[in-house]
Amino acid sequence: MSSPGYGGGDLPAVFPDWSPYQDLESAARAYLRDPDIALEALGGVLRGASVLGFTLERFVNEVNGVWQEVVVCDGSRLILWHGEDVPPGEGPPGSMTSSLRVVPVSTVTEVGCRRRLTRSDNGEVRVDSIDVYLLLTSLDEAPPPEEVVGAPRHDALRFGKTLDDGGPGQIARLEEFARMVASVVGRPML
Repeated sequence: MSSPGYGGGDLPAVFPDWSPYQDLESAARAYLRDPDIALEALGGVLRGASVLGFTLERFVNEVNGVWQEVVVCDGSRLILWHGEDVPPGEGPPGSMTSSLRVVPVSTVTEVGCRRRLTRSDNGEVRVDSIDVYLLLTSLDEAPPPEEVVGAPRHDALRFGKTLDDGGPGQIARLEEFARMVASVVGRPML
């Protein structure tokens, strides 16, 4: 099974595993379709800063094609790169967007991590999915006030991995990323 890719090439429906790679460049090159674009955008912001942790995501959408994301933490910032194919008819064939967002870690007010555990017949416990959220002080984009029901919602960054989408290695790496971000939230900046 494959899906149409950027530039007309086919992409496998199952992507290589990035979790064995401890450095951002190797992981991005193993997993992303467009690692050079992502690494150039991230490098322009990092400018030599140490990468304390990162997580990667990629999936194929039947409408838009490939959607890719890299989130990096350097201790004081979360740097998010997002690449997405432009839907047919909204640009020349093979077009994509490349977006960058920088969020100060000081704006993270809460880190949440929910693991779904399964127990085998012999009692062994296994994590089969993980959902992570980072609640921010900024407000979520909301509809006009006359359409809002209830109070405004805070913006949140959400990440998830399952055994089918990423496997045990990526589940563990996402949990590691959540713990690393949680360890720097609320600490005084140097």
